[in-house]
Amino acid sequence: MFSLETLMLHHHGRVPSESMPQLLQKPEDVLFVFDDLDQCKHSLDPSAHALCSDPSQAATVSCLVASLLHGSLLKGAAFAVATRPTGCLKFLSGTRVEVLGFLKPQREAYFKGFFTDPAAANKAHMHMERTLGFYDICTSPRFCWTVCSVYKSLMDAGAKLPETLTQLYVDILVHLVQTLSLNEACNRELVFALGKMASHCSLDRHSSCTKEEMDSFGFQRFLTSVGVFLQVDGDQLDGRVFSFHSQLMQEFLLAVSFYLDSSTSVAKMLEKHKSSAKFVDIFLSGLSEQLQRRPLETLLGELNSNQIMDFKCWFKSSSEAILKGCYKDEHHRCFHLLHQAQNESLVKEIITPSARLGIRYGDLSLEDCAALNYVVTCLGEMEQLNLYRTRNLTEEQAGMLAPTMSISHKIILSGSSLSPGAVSHLASALSRGFSKELDVSETYLGDEKFKVLCSGLRDCKLHTLKLVVCNLTEAICGDLVSVLTSATSQLCVLDMRANQIGDQGFIKLSKVLHSPLCKLQELQLQRCELTGASMEALSTALCSGQSELRKVNLTQNVIGDRGVEALCKSLQHPLCKLQSLNIFDNELTGACCPYLMEALMSEHCSLSELDLSVNDLGQEGALLLCQALSRPGCQIEKLGLKRCELTQSVFKELSSVLRSGTSQLKSLIVGINAVGDQGVKHLWDAVAHPSCLLEDLDVEMTGLTDACIMDLCAAVRASKTLKSLEMRNNTLTNASVPALIQVMQDSHNMQEINLKYNDFCEEVFNMLNECDKIRY
Repeated sequence: MFSLETLMLHHHGRVPSESMPQLLQKPEDVLFVFDDLDQCKHSLDPSAHALCSDPSQAATVSCLVASLLHGSLLKGAAFAVATRPTGCLKFLSGTRVEVLGFLKPQREAYFKGFFTDPAAANKAHMHMERTLGFYDICTSPRFCWTVCSVYKSLMDAGAKLPETLTQLYVDILVHLVQTLSLNEACNRELVFALGKMASHCSLDRHSSCTKEEMDSFGFQRFLTSVGVFLQVDGDQLDGRVFSFHSQLMQEFLLAVSFYLDSSTSVAKMLEKHKSSAKFVDIFLSGLSEQLQRRPLETLLGELNSNQIMDFKCWFKSSSEAILKGCYKDEHHRCFHLLHQAQNESLVKEIITPSARLGIRYGDLSLEDCAALNYVVTCLGEMEQLNLYRTRNLTEEQAGMLAPTMSISHKIILSGSSLSPGAVSHLASALSRGFSKELDVSETYLGDEKFKVLCSGLRDCKLHTLKLVVCNLTEAICGDLVSVLTSATSQLCVLDMRANQIGDQGFIKLSKVLHSPLCKLQELQLQRCELTGASMEALSTALCSGQSELRKVNLTQNVIGDRGVEALCKSLQHPLCKLQSLNIFDNELTGACCPYLMEALMSEHCSLSELDLSVNDLGQEGALLLCQALSRPGCQIEKLGLKRCELTQSVFKELSSVLRSGTSQLKSLIVGINAVGDQGVKHLWDAVAHPSCLLEDLDVEMTGLTDACIMDLCAAVRASKTLKSLEMRNNTLTNASVPALIQVMQDSHNMQEINLKYNDFCEEVFNMLNECDKIRY
């Protein structure tokens, strides 16, 4: 217990006793500076203390500090508080300033000022940025001074510069130990004592130790020498306090002392220090490699081989378990330890085929980028680099990850925010790598950044490019044409959904299909603001004999009947290779059905998939389609007619088609057509027929009731092909459940029936749970 007056006189050291009365009488002239308040282990929240106002009143140190910060003690005094971001100091009010420290330009300037030789400054700075620049600690001016001092000493001696943080601190410790000129046994004893002190400071959150505590650590013989390693405050020996110059050195000595001891396991040691030591496992990993610890062993003797083996066994077993999971932070920690070890064979030993490296690694720090890049480059390739929803991929981060991007088969950046510099690095990585798929959907790239990306797309090996919702317009279509007609282009799948390219942009793209260099086979153009005006250009391209297009999706455009008429001309052409056409929700009417019938009746039509859902085709139009489907040579295997205003008569004709023995239909989607039990009964009869090949049937929201169950069950039992039934949003009740469960359990070919949003009560949920083929 101290009073504020006593505390300042005896522990500040620079306040003369004769000045104290004036200081206490004019507090508005006083500035208190508190450093590292986040390290205080006691609460400083004023609400947790009985605050004092008398400078002569004795209280705990934490109460005195809380009273000062609250203003009840020495009211009017000013305060400057330096702290790391922490929730325990939220009560502080006043102006807050975030101190960023040295960013890359400031570090470069600092190195130029430290080294008199510009070439040496450049060499040192480049080396630091490559090996350490990704650590947050590099923003600290003190750390930059430390690095410069170590580098200068090593460069003057013609020695190799450190490649890792561990090697840097090995060099620092070796230099400090050498200044004392002790023998090996004393060196080992001193470093072990420093490790004990580091453990004490870490566990008790103490930033300093008394002489009594130092004696308990084993410093009795070294108190006159510890100034080489520690900061020593106070004049009299018994009143001195000792502290580490940096948290990093404290943690490094903690790691070294673990390898000098055999009293605990690595698992226990890390568990004990997990909340207070950020880098200790990093240092343990680096020191476990002989190449990195060798300079230290020349002064301390060999580190404990059993402890080293204990760390390696712990690391291998914990990493295998972590990498089978899907927690990205744990994956990153494993990568950091591998990065610090700098052992390629260890990476290949730890990263087994069972490791799940395809999980989302979005929102990486620069340090995470460096570690991930090291691991992947050691492996030589990555199946999937998943950076989904990276909120701000900077130029520096992308530059760090560029080598990984270039050797990743699939790159996922969907939902991310990419800086212009990041896009440039991505383009460069694509041009020199072997990536097969890139997904930048929902990145809102815009035209300008996409043009930058095209510089890499023109000379890459991509097969699939996904550009969904990228804010692209007609302006980029010329660049896209140059990509697709590049002599090296291998692009087969282009997904441009929800971009405003419009008719003029699509006409430009259609022209590229005439080129023998264009290898496009699939084009996704949902919601691209297309109309019938651009369909003639597509139709011409499909008939050119050069187009390799097999699949076109025009969902939710407005091509209308006129657009379908143009497309149907190409479907009858012998050179058209189109196999899948999706014109879902395109404002079609029954007027387009004669053209579709004519196309499907053509012997040259190669369509196997046709989706006309959410168009008002009506009974007359749909019956024309059924007539075409009855043609013996019709190749349609998948047909979508959801919400097309179909009637019972149409369902009857579809039943006839399915039972004809010539139909190839395997998937039929006719949901959201209000035909009721009587209409769908025609389909149950067809499913039960031996000539029917249906595998998937969708009758969602068709007005089915319990009355259909007998026919449904008979159809499922008779069918040798049916695998899936979609029956959501009908009005089946609990009465149907036993029969549905029984038929699904009895059927060998049925894999799934979806019964969601029917009129079931909770009392049958347990029964439905008994059958894993039923979704409800």
